[in-house]
Amino acid sequence: MSRNVLRRGVRNAIEHPRVVYRLLFAVLVAFVLLLFGFPLYWLLVLAVTPPTAVAGLGLFPETVTASNFVAVVAFTSFGRHLLNGLVVATLSTAVVLVVGSLAGYAFGRLSFPGRRPLLLVFLVVAYTPPAAFLVPLFRLFTGVSVPLGPVTLTTPTLYNTPGAVVLPTSMLTLPLAIYVLTVFFAQIPDELEAAARVEGATRLGALRRVVLPLARPGVAAAGVLTFVQVYNEFFFSYLMTDGDPRHWAPLAPFVYGLRYSEATLGAAAAVLGLAPVAVVLLAANDSLVEGVAATVPVER
Repeated sequence: MSRNVLRRGVRNAIEHPRVVYRLLFAVLVAFVLLLFGFPLYWLLVLAVTPPTAVAGLGLFPETVTASNFVAVVAFTSFGRHLLNGLVVATLSTAVVLVVGSLAGYAFGRLSFPGRRPLLLVFLVVAYTPPAAFLVPLFRLFTGVSVPLGPVTLTTPTLYNTPGAVVLPTSMLTLPLAIYVLTVFFAQIPDELEAAARVEGATRLGALRRVVLPLARPGVAAAGVLTFVQVYNEFFFSYLMTDGDPRHWAPLAPFVYGLRYSEATLGAAAAVLGLAPVAVVLLAANDSLVEGVAATVPVER
C-alpha cells in the first residue's frame, strides 16, 4: 500500500513539476517566516505589553499600551545612543565606500600579479571571528608604547571614541564591499573608460565620472550592507566603549544593559532602533536587490 502511494506521488511530481515547485516554495516561505518573523512578532508583543502583565503573557497580549515607547524615549538615554549608532554607522560606511571603491577598481579593472589570491585573502578576513582581533586592538586603542631607539612612540587612546568602533567595523565590512564593487566594476565595458581617458581624464577621474555612475547599484548595495551590519554590530560596540552615551556608546550596548525587569523597555527600544534600518532598506530596495543579484564572478 505504501509503495503504491509513493509511486503515485513520484509519478504526479514528474507529471506536474510546477505544483511541486509551488509546494516547496510555500514550505520554504513558511519556514523563513517562522524562523525570522516570530522573533520580531514576539519583540513587538513585549514592546506593547505593560510591565505588570509580562508574567502571564501568552501568545497574544491581553493589554496593549504605548507607554513603553514613551518611557524609553523620554526617561532614558535612548535618543543619544541612537544618534551615536547612526554616526558610527555613517562614518564606517563612508570609509568603506571610499577605500572599497579604490580597491574594487584595482581588482575589477586592472590586471596585476596575485590579484585573485589577494582578493581571496580579503574575503578570508571578512569571515574571521571578531574575537581574534579583540586583544591586539584593545591594547592598541588604550595606548601602547613602542620604543624606537632613543624615541618612544605611544599610540593615541581611542577607547570611548567613535574611532574605537569605526576602525574595526570598517576593517571587517570592507572585504565584502570590495568584492561587491569588484564584480560591478568588472562588468563595465572597457571602451567607456578608454573614451574618458582619451578625453584627458586620469584613472581617478574616469573612476569618478564613468565607473562609479555606471556601478551605482553596486555602490548602493555595498553601502546599505555596510550600514546595516555596522549599525547592528554589538561586539566592538560593547567592548570598545564603557556604555556611557557621552562616550559614543551605540544602541546595542544600551539595549543589552537593560535589566530583565525592564524587558518591555528593552523591547520598545529594539523596535524603535529598527526604524533607521527599515528606512534605509526601503529607500535602497531596488539597488540592493540588483546589487546582490549581480554579485557573480566575471572572468576578465
